[in-house]
Amino acid sequence: MRAAVFKAKAATPGRWLAIEDLPRPQAEKGQLLLKVVACGVCRTDLHIVEGDLPAVRERIIPGHQIVGEVVDATSELPAGTRVGVSWIGGVDATCWYCRHGMENLCDRPAFTGYTVDGGYAEYAAVRADFAYPLPAGMTASQAAPLLCAGIIGFRSLRVAGVERGERVGLYGFGSSASLTIQVLRAWGCEVFVATRGENHRKAAEAGGATWVGDENARPPVALDRAVTFAPSGNVVVQALSHLRKGGVVAINAIHLDRIPEFDYDKLLWGERQLRSVANMTRADARDFLKVAAEIGLRQKVTEFNLTDANAALEVVKRGTADGSVVIVV
Repeated sequence: MRAAVFKAKAATPGRWLAIEDLPRPQAEKGQLLLKVVACGVCRTDLHIVEGDLPAVRERIIPGHQIVGEVVDATSELPAGTRVGVSWIGGVDATCWYCRHGMENLCDRPAFTGYTVDGGYAEYAAVRADFAYPLPAGMTASQAAPLLCAGIIGFRSLRVAGVERGERVGLYGFGSSASLTIQVLRAWGCEVFVATRGENHRKAAEAGGATWVGDENARPPVALDRAVTFAPSGNVVVQALSHLRKGGVVAINAIHLDRIPEFDYDKLLWGERQLRSVANMTRADARDFLKVAAEIGLRQKVTEFNLTDANAALEVVKRGTADGSVVIVV
């Protein structure tokens, strides 16, 4: 099979991945072999190839928003069934967190495209219990961004405690935020977006935001909840400063540069909360995919061929894509 491979010691900026011919993976016990149809490109992939997340393997096939067709059938998933695979590719099921319903915090997780090979390839072997049947009537390119950007955005709303009809701030407006706003609008929420880049502000307006401003703007009202998508601690403090008392900021970032010093009495006092969003659970995935089908969630996508995987990552780095970036295999 053909695959885009990241070699930590050989990668250079802009040429992170090498296209190689590799043996097709073999599905082991408890796994499925998938013929990859599409794989979304996530900012986490960029964090991996640029070293923001430390390399844990010398060679890895990135990609954790996989849409694939089952090659080897199981009793639950016949051959040809279209499934999705996300960032969490497996858990140990025995640690304290798994036994207490918090598998997203598992002590020994597998991460698709980071600790185990992912979907920038023609085939992928994945754990069967972490493969999700996908809604009908949705193209592979449309489904791919749902599998991380969508699910983690949905979990961010849960971590922030968003209730229907509330005022919610979104800080940054990339792939995850552009999916999250569709859920918020379906819930009757007012959405306030602060983001840099004119294209992102136009996308937020087109997505139905109540108010849109640049990265330094202040919403015209106090917010009940906020979700930050930019990997910037300054943005976290900014969002915190816009909350009402008792409000919550959910930090949707696997990597954050820093959180600067801030005034506790003015910003955090009053039972305001900062909460991090860590990974996702299988329940998050199933619940979100159900919501996505119910509300007819759709996303603009920019498609790349597998051989152009480096160009796809570059577009994510520059933030110039119209919607989500997807590799079509």
